[in-house]
Amino acid sequence: MRILSAESMREVDRTVIEDLGIPSMVLMENAAIGVVDAIGEIYEEAESAVIFCGPGNNGGDGLAIARHLAVRGYEVRIFLMTYRPDRDQRGLRGDAEVQLGICRRQGLHIQDIESEGDLVEALEYARESDVIVDALFGTGLSRPLDGLFAELVEELNDLDVPRVSVDLPSGLNGSRSTPLGPHVQADLTVTFAAPKMAHVFPPASEAVGELVVADLGIPPELVDEVEEEGGALYLIREEELADLLPPREPGTHKGDYGHALVVAGSSGKAGAAILACRAAVRAGAGLVTAAVPEPILNLVDLGSIESMTLGLPCRVSGQLTESAADRVLAAAEGKTVLALGPGLGQEDETAEAIRRIALETDLPLVLDADGVNAFAGRAGELKSRSDRGMETLLTPHPGELGRLLGIPTAEVQNDRLGSVRRAAAETGAVVILKGYRTLVATPEGEINVNPTGNPGMASGGTGDVLAGLLAGLVAQGLEALDAALLGVYLHGLAGDLAAVEHGEVGLAAGDLVGFLPAAFQELADDDE
Repeated sequence: MRILSAESMREVDRTVIEDLGIPSMVLMENAAIGVVDAIGEIYEEAESAVIFCGPGNNGGDGLAIARHLAVRGYEVRIFLMTYRPDRDQRGLRGDAEVQLGICRRQGLHIQDIESEGDLVEALEYARESDVIVDALFGTGLSRPLDGLFAELVEELNDLDVPRVSVDLPSGLNGSRSTPLGPHVQADLTVTFAAPKMAHVFPPASEAVGELVVADLGIPPELVDEVEEEGGALYLIREEELADLLPPREPGTHKGDYGHALVVAGSSGKAGAAILACRAAVRAGAGLVTAAVPEPILNLVDLGSIESMTLGLPCRVSGQLTESAADRVLAAAEGKTVLALGPGLGQEDETAEAIRRIALETDLPLVLDADGVNAFAGRAGELKSRSDRGMETLLTPHPGELGRLLGIPTAEVQNDRLGSVRRAAAETGAVVILKGYRTLVATPEGEINVNPTGNPGMASGGTGDVLAGLLAGLVAQGLEALDAALLGVYLHGLAGDLAAVEHGEVGLAAGDLVGFLPAAFQELADDDE
């Protein structure tokens, strides 16, 4: 599903109105029906609603919502806030003015808010209502709310009444992930045609509550094809992933599901190899071999009994020597995918071995953790793999991505979209930037946003699980992008299922491995 900025959504609206000839009033009516349907479904017991309408088209949507609620039997009261000091404008224009006229002729109760006294009265009615509808401002707001508008939203947030925002909680801008200032904290937001950036990216998204995307009757291709500066953004949805699940056909055997070679671990970090291998097995790889430094061979044998092991030469420190690259490259013969990096360490000789393996192997490559660190400041070297037609998946957290690009971690976090897009372009790889709202970027500039996962996953080893999960999916024949989309979604879903069972606090990486089969099954069941 596309994620649009406020500007690109305006372009879609313009195309629909001017090129297709669908009247803007029809779009307003469809928007209102979408909101009313959502209220009826989510707040089944509600019988009354107070609607706060602002001075623009969002206020017009609110008036149309009030009409449809009244027709369905709700007790409705409308409060208008139409004075805009910044524009020296009072009253409504265009479609919103038409909607106001219909509401008056329909006999709905309408009051203006122009003073503190008006505001106090409106809040009394809101306090006694079953639902509050926020139709003050939409996605294009460009300045912080002030005056009575700011006072109203702050007072509404203190009421123990469900708040339903139309298109976007008032006080946010659809194209920005940071609130402009005072804003509504919605319990439900109903937007139209596609989610906007503020619905998806924190901290603005934390004000959205439950998000419903209502149909406006806009042809989907207009949303899919609208251009976005920098590249298209998509929200990963489970209904688009189920077909990617590797099938398990009767009569098949382990050789039909690929052989993953996992190069991981060092002294003190055997767990990284164990978690990655267990995740690859749980993901469905037919065979998994753990290639690890000799001193931790027995630990990995005991910790991941379903996988095979291969010992690698290492230094006294327990990290790989450069000669380990020869053994790994030889072992890669006949394998399906190579996962490289979890827990390997960052000594110079180890980093050199990692670079040799990554650049010389002809296997699809999942490059994680210290595998990414080995290319710090050398991102362009990985481009040679895509030039040879080899698929690469990078799985950095923000610090690792910063090292890869030679920029501070804070700069990555301040511009996650730009940073991951740059990394994918420079490396020719599919890049997964981990974190809240994990991002999956392609070399062509497309970015997909993952909605699953929770704060309990902020614990050691969860990244190793993701690396193994991705390797297991690629082993079964998935292309890099498909494996990335399916993998990050299932990884987060396993975390969500584990959090339901164990709570977010104290969630361990091993819990994620244990819940991977349930995540696969839930996705398969939802498809059915």
